[in-house]
Amino acid sequence: MITSVLKDIFRVNLGVKKTERCLVFTDLPSLNEKLSPAEFDRRSRLACVAFLMSEIGKCFAGEVVHLDFQATGSHGAEPPRELWEAAFGRKAVRALERGKLLELLITKTAVDDEAGEAERVIQKFKDDAVDIVVALSNFSTSHTRFRDLLTRICGTRYASMPLFEFSMLDGPMNVDWKKLSKFSKGIAANINKAEAVEISTPNGSKISFSIKGRKALADTGILTAAGSFGNLPAGEVFLAPVEGTSKGRLVLEWAPTRELSSPVTLTIRRGRVEEISGDEDFAEELRTRVAEREENRNIAEFGIGTNHRAKRPDNILESEKILGTIHIALGDNSTFGGTVKTPFHQDFVFFKPTVRLVLKDGRRTLLMEKGKLKVDL
Repeated sequence: MITSVLKDIFRVNLGVKKTERCLVFTDLPSLNEKLSPAEFDRRSRLACVAFLMSEIGKCFAGEVVHLDFQATGSHGAEPPRELWEAAFGRKAVRALERGKLLELLITKTAVDDEAGEAERVIQKFKDDAVDIVVALSNFSTSHTRFRDLLTRICGTRYASMPLFEFSMLDGPMNVDWKKLSKFSKGIAANINKAEAVEISTPNGSKISFSIKGRKALADTGILTAAGSFGNLPAGEVFLAPVEGTSKGRLVLEWAPTRELSSPVTLTIRRGRVEEISGDEDFAEELRTRVAEREENRNIAEFGIGTNHRAKRPDNILESEKILGTIHIALGDNSTFGGTVKTPFHQDFVFFKPTVRLVLKDGRRTLLMEKGKLKVDL
């Protein structure tokens, strides 16, 4: 079962050809991370999955490069130089360094003109870039300029698999991808008829925001077209709410990899987290993260899970895909329609939500009630 599903990642999800080059990477715990024995064991297993994936990939791709690097410590942070060189090629990276652009990209401080010049450099050397990336790092690279330049400029197909665990192979990875794709696109089509969203949950969360001019995207697991990008396991619909429009409160009961001992409440005004209350240790951890940069307070993403085989609530890669849930993220949204750039992106999952869509004519329609879809797909 395990080997078969791993092979399907290359054969079905990515459609890898013998003429193509593939990069498989993972991140190793840094000296600054304080890990429990259980967490260290999970990270070690992730590195084993990456090695196994790179070995299996050799049966499908013409060349497979396997790279380990020291963890950045944050979802959405740009990866280090060695990964840029492995992905884009030595010529591209040296050209970026000559133009003093690489450091600006890695720190997410490049202004529009500098980002444009970086894109022109990548465009010049795009034929040197890898064809496929399997990103098995603990910290997600989904919302990075690294990923965006690879997929948008170089046409690289990119499978993002942060926090991946073997148990997912017999769960959310073991699905009919064509059916999941059709189902997810149907939900996205319904959301794209609306201009605003109103959400409430039984635990006291209540938030609303504008989505005018924003487009809901479907993460389907089918990554065979040039420039395709998504999570594996897949199964969500997501978009970037209009900055400055979110208001309400979010009551967190789950951190990304564990249940909280007591709820943590986020107060949202003008699109940003203005207050974090709660005695749980995670509240202080989150206060520290949002204090690092004002952009980290941004309400970055609204998503809906669409994978009926996703079940685990204690791993954000899987939990945000659970059918009947929604998730809200803080931080960076610049790679999927938003305008906020920051080396931080963190999702939180909410159960049994009621979701109302405000249509362009002002009418309200029920998309989901207490976790049950109310639209005919």
